[in-house]
Amino acid sequence: MPHLTTVAGPLPVSAVRGPALSHEHLVLDLDRTGDGAAVLDPGRHLDAVTSELAALRAEFGLSLVIELTCRGMGRDPRALARIAEESGVAVVAATGWYYEPFHPGEIGGTPVEQLTATLVREINDGLDSTGIRPGILGEIGSHGERPSEPETRALLASAHAAVATGLSVATHAQLGRGGLAQLELLTGAGLAPHRICLGHQDLLDDPAVHRELAASGAYVAFDTVGKESYQSDDTRLRLLLALLDAGHADRTLLSCDISRHGYLESEGGQGYGHLFRSFLPKARAAGVDDDLIDLMTRRNPLRFLTGADTDTTAEIDTDTDTEEI
Repeated sequence: MPHLTTVAGPLPVSAVRGPALSHEHLVLDLDRTGDGAAVLDPGRHLDAVTSELAALRAEFGLSLVIELTCRGMGRDPRALARIAEESGVAVVAATGWYYEPFHPGEIGGTPVEQLTATLVREINDGLDSTGIRPGILGEIGSHGERPSEPETRALLASAHAAVATGLSVATHAQLGRGGLAQLELLTGAGLAPHRICLGHQDLLDDPAVHRELAASGAYVAFDTVGKESYQSDDTRLRLLLALLDAGHADRTLLSCDISRHGYLESEGGQGYGHLFRSFLPKARAAGVDDDLIDLMTRRNPLRFLTGADTDTTAEIDTDTDTEEI
């Protein structure tokens, strides 16, 4: 059985017996206006984040969070390690670059080869001189129907680094747009579709695009569940059911993308648990059975992270009590 690379080190896939959140932020700083809204600060919010994850572990068996805060987004590997240890929920950290408005100066006009070397070095040696290694490239961003020139270089570097190191790539498609162009770039650079997850597709009300992405073999992320100001969960559910009806449950990932402290339960927000407490009950009421939910929330994230192109995790006993990981 393959292993995941988590902030605490290698973790056997067999240890992940409960669901995963496939696109989240536990520590973050995207504040460009000074209002402090788009922030999850380890000094102020770490305890609240840790408490939410621990509660979800106890109530729903939450076993894994794929944390996609990358370079220039306020990443803090040591804080992630502390959250993982104190909550009992495994955390996979990321490297890469977000979309252009948030690019650090290092992107500039730097050639793809040099950007690739930066990513490969972090994957092999660890993040920010901590020795904590990333287990994924993400969330690699673009906005618009086609990536900008700097975004193109970041995506190509991510693809080359993924091929060189055996990691997968999760993208940020702003408001769900540009997923097909991202897929074209990444696969054109030699990355297999099943190592790619196209982000925020639940913000794009276009089932034909979702089907095309999934049919290619890539993963389609419905990963902003609960962000009603962007899209209603009723629309998300309609789009999800359409994708499932088209036969693409094995290419679907679900998450909430908590990206500001106002989304935390302690501040009156929907929290990391909205997927489990609100959205999945609605999906069950619409006819989505527990096996499909396990596929989308556990087996698919594991397949995506490890590069297994078939469902090799179905035999794992999900009824076994969760344990410290």
